This record gives sequence, structure tokens and C-alpha cells, in this order.
Amino acid sequence: MLHFHKEGAKIILVATFVTTVYVLLCDKFIETSWIKMTCQLVGLLFLIIILQFFRNPKRTLQVNDNCIIAPVDGKVVVIEEVFEKEYFKDKRIQVSIFMSPINVHVTRYAASGIVKFSKYHPGKFLVAWHPKASEENERTTVVIDTPQFGEILYRQIAGALAKRIVNYAQEGDVAVQGEDAGFIKFGSRVDLFLPLGTKINVQLNDKAVGNKTIIALK
Repeated sequence: MLHFHKEGAKIILVATFVTTVYVLLCDKFIETSWIKMTCQLVGLLFLIIILQFFRNPKRTLQVNDNCIIAPVDGKVVVIEEVFEKEYFKDKRIQVSIFMSPINVHVTRYAASGIVKFSKYHPGKFLVAWHPKASEENERTTVVIDTPQFGEILYRQIAGALAKRIVNYAQEGDVAVQGEDAGFIKFGSRVDLFLPLGTKINVQLNDKAVGNKTIIALK
């Protein structure tokens, strides 16, 4: 059974209504059959794109404190040691996953623990793979204190198409690995900042699947 994320409820309803009206109008006012069919197919394609964007596949997960799972679907575009200057103010291993508009855009908790920090930053809408997107784009920063890895940070980053980041994590919350942590609407990326020495389990250009791909191991 196909599931949709709650963040898409209003948009899906509006898109369904608009598409239905559009298809009916095409049927009434367009006489040439092939033009009518083409216009109606375009309307249905629009609805399908909206539906696929807000899909929320139910992926069962056995919680494992010894691993960090992929928080989102997408392509691994960065694996490097960097200086994280917002919260840790020291060196960390950054793993970034880029989401195209056709990926599932649900953000899930990569690990269980206590939310120690959660902050929203307004900003620009540079393309998500831009080197400065992590610091200049609209974004949210969340830190989770985990049993095995200590504090880990993940950052939701808006892209050129993303116009809204939804973040459910609040300081003091109990994060459960695999549960919904937020949603990014229309293209973006998520950065993970892990302690030095963490064993990374993915490589550049790997396809990550949220709640399935193991990003790192203790």
C-alpha cells in the first residue's frame, strides 16, 4: 500500500482537485481527440509528480545503537574531514547525501538518543551541491547525543527548489532511530557530522536509502 507523508496532505488535495477540474474542462472544451488526450495526460502527469514527491514508504527497522543509518534517500556526494564551526567547533567527518526531486524527501533519525540542540537558520537557496550551501542556505541543525557515538549532528539544507524545511526535533526530545525527523520540500541535501575515527560504511556516489543503508559503524 502506498503511503504519503502528512506534510503533503494539503498539497495533494489541492493538486487532485485542480487536476480533476482541468481534465474535465479539457474533455468539455477541446474537440480534437489527440489534443484533448495530450492535455489530460499532462494534467495526470502533474498529479503523479506531486504524489511521488510526498510518498512515504514504510520501511521497518531494527534499532541498532552501533550504526548510523541513512536519514534520507539520495546520492552520497561528500565524505571528508572538515571543521564544523556551528556547534562542535572542531574536526568531524562529514557525510552528505544529495536528494533529487524524484527521491523520497522524508528525513529520518539516523540514530537514537537525546536531542541536545535544534536550530533553524534562514538563508539563501543555492543549488544543494554548492560548496557554500551548508553555511549559506536555509537550513536546520540538530544534534543528538547517542549511546555509542556520542554527539552527532545532522543538517537539513534547502536547495534551489526547496522552499520549506520541516524539522520535528526539539531540544530534550527522545530521538528513535528510523522515526520521522522532518521533511524537505522539493530538492535538497542532508549533512551528517560524525566523530573522527567513525568507520564509514559508504563510498562517494553510493545510492543511500533512508532507514536501510548503513552510513557508519562503531
